Amino acid sequence: MIKVFTNNEKFQYDLHSLIKAFYPEKDVKVFDMEHAQEEVGSYVKVLLAEQSMKVELQVDHSEKAEYTCEFTSEQVKGADEATGVALYKNACKLELYHILCEYTGKKLPWGNLTGIRPTKLPMSMLDEGMTDEEIIAKLQATHAVSDEKALLSLDIAKREKALLDTIHYKDGYSLYIGIPFCPTTCLYCSFTSYPIVLWKKRMQEYLEAVNKEIQYVSEAYKDKILDTVYIGGGTPTTLEAEELDWLITKLKAAFDWSQVKEFTVEAGRADSITREKLEVLKKHDVTRISVNPQTMKDETLKLIGRQHNVEQVKNAFALAREVGFDNINMDIILGLPGEMEEDVTNTIEEIKKLDPDSLTVHSLAIKRASKLSQWIETNGIATLNNTDTTMEIAAAGAEALDMKPYYLYRQKNMSGNFENVGYAREGKFGIYNILIMEEKQTIVALGAGASTKAVYPDGRIERCENVKDVNN
Repeated sequence: MIKVFTNNEKFQYDLHSLIKAFYPEKDVKVFDMEHAQEEVGSYVKVLLAEQSMKVELQVDHSEKAEYTCEFTSEQVKGADEATGVALYKNACKLELYHILCEYTGKKLPWGNLTGIRPTKLPMSMLDEGMTDEEIIAKLQATHAVSDEKALLSLDIAKREKALLDTIHYKDGYSLYIGIPFCPTTCLYCSFTSYPIVLWKKRMQEYLEAVNKEIQYVSEAYKDKILDTVYIGGGTPTTLEAEELDWLITKLKAAFDWSQVKEFTVEAGRADSITREKLEVLKKHDVTRISVNPQTMKDETLKLIGRQHNVEQVKNAFALAREVGFDNINMDIILGLPGEMEEDVTNTIEEIKKLDPDSLTVHSLAIKRASKLSQWIETNGIATLNNTDTTMEIAAAGAEALDMKPYYLYRQKNMSGNFENVGYAREGKFGIYNILIMEEKQTIVALGAGASTKAVYPDGRIERCENVKDVNN
């Protein structure tokens, strides 16, 4: 464990996130400075003053080091209090980042950025009228973002901006329906999900409860424009064909569908996909689905708890094409246990043969609530191999499929401190994915474990979590 001590409680979250990024294999805990002791094992002490910062650290068996940083007024003084606080916090994070780089001998691709939406920065700079060169320079100077990631985030921000200009921000909304059931729980998963086998006999009860939400929201939002609809999970295709038909029929009867630009259903796992279910989705004009392998290596699929094999993925994808879907996404995860560059290369080559319309490349995120955390305790974090090379293999594969990066987000404790990137062909970009990341529009969420995000005209954002327990 690394114990972190600070005299500023408002900085605790940022300290934890940044130090954890440098030491992903460590448990990091933050305490008030008054709890600091002489003998604390591995530790970092951060003492903040109005225009300075003192850092003392000793991690593992490295030598103790001490640093003092002085901030200029330009770094920490804003035109108003809120701006000043934001500038001060970023100045502290930037200096601490440089200290950790020197102490550990490594740099992070996203510099001192620890938030999950890095494209919001270049997006706001584009709105301010800044040039590409100015945006790149600011990302590097204020956040130490690498050349590659600065260019990537700017490229995606431009593409997102063009797509979002067609959306009804003020008078529109999007809809998410959560189906929190899966055939099994994957090793890395921390989402709200229940074994479908235990809920088969009560599924209609769940759908009836969701329908009550559907009726309420359709009335509450009757004067708003519905832009996109997304059925996710869990695994929505754990529902039987007739259950999917019942749910979507209720949805379409309740809402005005005339201006819906995108209707996505995560078909997801190959072991839940049948011709009958795909035909139901096609009948209801679902425009976009996913067939998600995560990897094209049977041994890894077994290890992470997927009940399907690579051949089933291929068959499910071919079946979706046969039924008539022309916008199919595939998800993969880089950094899965034991997978090396040659495994990622094989996965990409197999996906290229299938020729999907979009590809979402995830960097494995180590969630405390997942089984993966316990697995790492036993097997060690060194078994998770996500590198610049594996990211480049995936990006090159997407480019070979004539895809462009169109959305990006990050998560806490990501392997290699990288990111998740969605790639797609022109005209096949996932609009809902952009909306959920850029927080430009209200997304109303139905179902257990789902989270509504209300975006107000003044930029204020409020979240409302649905109950997670299906029994409730």
